[in-house]
Amino acid sequence: MVVTGRLAAAAVLAALFVTLVLPSWLGVLVATLALAALIGLDLLLLGSPGALELSREPLTSVRTGRSIDVELAVLNGGARPVRGTLWDDWPPSAHARHRTHPLNLPPNTRIRLHTELTPAYHGDRVAGPVTLRLLGPLGLAGRQVRREVPARLRALPPFRSEPLLASKVKQLQQLEGRNTTTIRGQGTEFDSFREYVAGDDVRTIDWRATARANDVLVRTWRPERNRHVVMLLDTGRVSAGRIGGADSAHGGGGTRLDAAIEAALLLGGLAAAGGDSVDLLAYDRRLRIEVRGVGGKRLQLKLMHALAGLTPELADTDYRGMLRATLQRARRRSLVVWFTHLDAATVQEGLRPVLPVLAERHRVLVVSVTDPEVAAAAIHRTGLTDLYTAAAAENVIAEEAVARETLRRAGVRVITAPPDLLPGALADEYLELKRTGAL
Repeated sequence: MVVTGRLAAAAVLAALFVTLVLPSWLGVLVATLALAALIGLDLLLLGSPGALELSREPLTSVRTGRSIDVELAVLNGGARPVRGTLWDDWPPSAHARHRTHPLNLPPNTRIRLHTELTPAYHGDRVAGPVTLRLLGPLGLAGRQVRREVPARLRALPPFRSEPLLASKVKQLQQLEGRNTTTIRGQGTEFDSFREYVAGDDVRTIDWRATARANDVLVRTWRPERNRHVVMLLDTGRVSAGRIGGADSAHGGGGTRLDAAIEAALLLGGLAAAGGDSVDLLAYDRRLRIEVRGVGGKRLQLKLMHALAGLTPELADTDYRGMLRATLQRARRRSLVVWFTHLDAATVQEGLRPVLPVLAERHRVLVVSVTDPEVAAAAIHRTGLTDLYTAAAAENVIAEEAVARETLRRAGVRVITAPPDLLPGALADEYLELKRTGAL
């Protein structure tokens, strides 16, 4: 049972009655019985909590940083009105607003209550219990119960590079000659013949077609479709490092894994638009996430849902296990895009032993995000403390440069960029591979 401020006010009036009108034990008894009768009447006329039916969607999705209203339907199936207050409980990371709702439901009435949620980080949030405080018609006393109404809020990755995807897809369409501006690239899939012009490679001349025509004809190619792209996300300890400042305007303040997810979403959407099949594996000591066999427009949504709850694992990555998992799933020659961190220990102990085996069967592209704060610290030298910081930053930059050169000499292409530029740099590399027929 719960009591309200009205009961306290009624108790004050009863005390005044005893003091001024009937100052005796009889007055105390009369006042106490009167209050008890009012409380009993209120509880007797109280609407039944069991008559309330609560329901809502089991899963709601929203992009990280955006707001969404989660709906809770309340049906009064009893014969008495229900009055009181409802609290819709969500974890603090959901940043719930307007979660307190007044109730005044006549019998056989349904209402829909909305709680605004704005998750600041991707992942699933499980709803807490719904608290109901029901009061009688006098508003003196009531009952409070908790009801479990299972629901989850799935905060999808923000995918801030989505506007960039449209422009990259347009470049890809131009590359494949699908619009009025026909741009031919050197690929492996024959497209058509055209007349020879000065500057064309003489090796592209088709002498048989030339013999049947009045002009010298050359072959043109278009980037080959239906290729296979495998994205590997290193979710081990190195992916937990934070990059950029919390006030960065383009995705700074997150982890290396957040930057990798952003770039992977853009590459996945671009590759799907290019007609390539895309697989994604997230691995540390075990396989965390696997997305396979999905293409076209459904791929983007599938990737976002799969990556929504992915977080770094504070353990060293098993790179040999990651290699085995990749080779088991990539039977034909593929473009393997490996998202990891390029420090000396990762390259020497993790990547170098396994990359030759992977590069022998597939084209490998290593992608790593750089920290803009490290680059800024290397040039900021206004005081003695800044000199030590700048020296440490230069050491990190030099270590990454050595790691890049080591991989390049091993025949592996490397892309490094700050978090806001990484998705675009990776997309441009993919388009370049398409243009040159290297994919």
